[in-house]
Amino acid sequence: MRKGLAAMGSAVFFVLAPGTVAGAVPWAITRWTLANPDWPQMALLPFVIVLIAAGLIVLLDSFGRFVWQGLGTPTPMMPTNKLIITGFYRHVRNPMYVAVLSLILGQAVLFGSTWLALYASAIWAVFHLSVVGHEEPQLRADYGSVFDTYCQSVRRWVPRLRPWRGL
Repeated sequence: MRKGLAAMGSAVFFVLAPGTVAGAVPWAITRWTLANPDWPQMALLPFVIVLIAAGLIVLLDSFGRFVWQGLGTPTPMMPTNKLIITGFYRHVRNPMYVAVLSLILGQAVLFGSTWLALYASAIWAVFHLSVVGHEEPQLRADYGSVFDTYCQSVRRWVPRLRPWRGL
């Protein structure tokens, strides 16, 4: 797949998937309105800014890696031609999912929304079931021992502080 097509497919998928899950649905739940402007979440604003900014950076970097290194997209309809294990993938196996959860949780704290926190929990469950039930078995079938080695060294959800240097 050419980079231009991969970039276009990834941009569309970015808007449809993370844009909906971490943007449109949180907006529908909170209308991006503070539950109580005097609520103590304002004291957590620096933490919230880090959560949201880090989520966006990781998400954009990971999508870019699919285009530039894998010549594909994160969607199974236009997959990469190689296993992506660079960048944030050296810290955690699912940086895009972790980034989306970071965006949702940052918004939940910012807007003081219990519903959004519950939504984040439900989204994590869906991500986990998808990863365990479909994505990892497919990657194992496609990449065999390379993926097994990667899995033994990089955790699924909790990032490593020091990047993995294998393969």
